[in-house]
Amino acid sequence: MSGPAGGRPPRWAKDAAKYLLPGEQAVVATRRHWAVLLWPGAKALLVLLVGLWVLTLDPDNRFSSSLGLLVVVGALGWFALRAGEWWMRHFIVTRRRVLLTSGIVARTVTLLPLRRITDLTWKETVLGQVLGYGTFRFESAGQQQALSQITFLPRADLLYREVSELLFGSDWGGAAGGDDEGNPEAQPEPTGQRRDTQPIPRLPEGPGGA
Repeated sequence: MSGPAGGRPPRWAKDAAKYLLPGEQAVVATRRHWAVLLWPGAKALLVLLVGLWVLTLDPDNRFSSSLGLLVVVGALGWFALRAGEWWMRHFIVTRRRVLLTSGIVARTVTLLPLRRITDLTWKETVLGQVLGYGTFRFESAGQQQALSQITFLPRADLLYREVSELLFGSDWGGAAGGDDEGNPEAQPEPTGQRRDTQPIPRLPEGPGGA
């Protein structure tokens, strides 16, 4: 999920450097599965074929040729925009928060603290099982979140185990204990033990003391 060592840092690493807190590290970082482009690609292909048909219907007709060319360029541009959005969108999970970065010109970062998540649901359709993607559904403490559902996550079974360990595994120090920033909570005093708060007794005075 990360770039090769010694090479150029991946896109998600640049996003993480901008939006993560000091000392906060990404545990999970990935973009959505390429299957998210199947439906936009099918629609763009259909419009592209119509545009090519209009373009070649009457090559001597300037109006139909221009219209067909416009449709072809529009279909290619629309699909390129969807592909760019897929490339720029990253799903990042740290030991403190869940983040989703998106946008090409104007960047948008949506986040959800791990401590706010009360349940995590993983769903795979038949096509998702074949291609290797799934859907995460986050439930938070009594309120609707912008990150309530994230679709087309690759290797969702592996991501589910990793995120579940962060949420509910005490060994990770994530949502299982700590405040909203992932810092461990103060431990209560053990029962049956008392902290001595009596003042320190004064030392005995010497022979020449006052």
